[in-house]
Amino acid sequence: MTTDFRLLVRSEWTKFRTVRGWVAGIVIAAFLMVGIALLDHSECGGTVTPGGPVVMGVGCSAPLGPGGVAVTDSFYFAHQPLAGNGSITARVTSLTLAGGHGSLSAWSKAGIIIKASTRPGSAYAAMLVTAGHGVRMQYDFTGDIAGRQGAVSPASPRWLRLTRSGDTITGSESADGTHWTTVGAVRLSGLPAIAQAGLFAATPGASQTTSQSVTGSSAAGALTLAAARFDHVRLKGSQPGRAWAGDAVGGSSPGQGLRRAGSTFIVTGTGDIAPYTGGTPVERTLLGAFAALIAVIVVGAMFMTSEYRRGLIRVTLSASPGRVRVLAAKAAVIGALAFGAGLAGGTAALLLGERLLRSNGNFLVPATPLTQVRAVAGTAAVLALAAVLALALGTMLRNSAGAITGVTVAIVLPYFLAIGLPTLPAAIGDWLLRVTPAAGFAIQQTVTRYPQVAASYTPGSGYYPLAPWAGFAVLCGYVAVALTLAGFMLRRRDA
Repeated sequence: MTTDFRLLVRSEWTKFRTVRGWVAGIVIAAFLMVGIALLDHSECGGTVTPGGPVVMGVGCSAPLGPGGVAVTDSFYFAHQPLAGNGSITARVTSLTLAGGHGSLSAWSKAGIIIKASTRPGSAYAAMLVTAGHGVRMQYDFTGDIAGRQGAVSPASPRWLRLTRSGDTITGSESADGTHWTTVGAVRLSGLPAIAQAGLFAATPGASQTTSQSVTGSSAAGALTLAAARFDHVRLKGSQPGRAWAGDAVGGSSPGQGLRRAGSTFIVTGTGDIAPYTGGTPVERTLLGAFAALIAVIVVGAMFMTSEYRRGLIRVTLSASPGRVRVLAAKAAVIGALAFGAGLAGGTAALLLGERLLRSNGNFLVPATPLTQVRAVAGTAAVLALAAVLALALGTMLRNSAGAITGVTVAIVLPYFLAIGLPTLPAAIGDWLLRVTPAAGFAIQQTVTRYPQVAASYTPGSGYYPLAPWAGFAVLCGYVAVALTLAGFMLRRRDA
């Protein structure tokens, strides 16, 4: 009679490795992850930085900003050199759509900016007005501080000021040019002695998602231009009488430019200064997890149901009367094996898949090594939990087909309904990925959702309604409940 839990685990491991089909199933799960990653031969046919030029063919990319974040850095910039400490002040009296029909994006912006250089991705701090979110201080692409709300107009202008002191930039705003309010102060690491300061305008291209799938979404866009009117422009720290230079940072587009009438500046621009939300997330290489999931679900269910089918469960429970301990030992074995297969397959899939995607010109959204480890290890943990859930359901149903179908429907079906069914309302898809076991796939997410960027934040684009660990916790909760019920039923029912 076996009572030591370690001996129970060893006994269940011995059972597992003596069944070639189960061993093969775990090995196949790992190879499926790698194989599907190597089958992804999609090429970069064309990508567009919002509001910027389209880049076709191999070499599609986005510039990297401070900290290695992929960024959109495309706008029209009227500037002068700012040597050492100084400031720039301007009043904005309007921000409108330049020509055409329709309206500006809520995140269309114009204002004053101090930037390390005109190179896309270089450090900056800006005070700006937006079409729908009031005054903001934004810096280094990811930083965003809210100021006064409300739209700008000739009757309600906004005064903006940036002051440089060493590497520190302080942003202020005023309604009358006399009484100033500090919005924020930020430090731009490595800001050169001579920076560029001036006026800018940008607006993201209007886009509409046209299709969505497990590999991503596609969008069609139209170029728009924002026109901003400035006056009372003062630059302290530049050489007196120096001419203003105009540059289309990030690539030229028709209609961009600077017009000056006396003390009034009209800057027209397109594009955006923000984090880049396009590209291919690195978790794209882990798509094989769905096929591997089916394999471990089958093995997990049969690890228990085969004993009921052959009548061996009586022998198992006779050798160890602690029935819950037997279930725990089986869960430990199948969970560890599924995790190991997922970790090995996921690591190889990530390394080989990244190389393949880059060789085909795809731009992979940068992710830190720790984030990549979380995505791979989290995927392996999802496989382990799915195998344990199948084991628990097999214990309750005593039927392989029912257990396999039940777990597959619970985990895989909600995910594919949420991202692969165009007619499904977004609110329902969001709900499915919050309250079903499919929420566990959020652990794979490596991309960040930025509130100051209007984009398609959908699972098809790499985003989930729950944070990675919150979604994973939902799946853990389902597995814990299932194991508890399975243990209760195993104790109450005859073998």
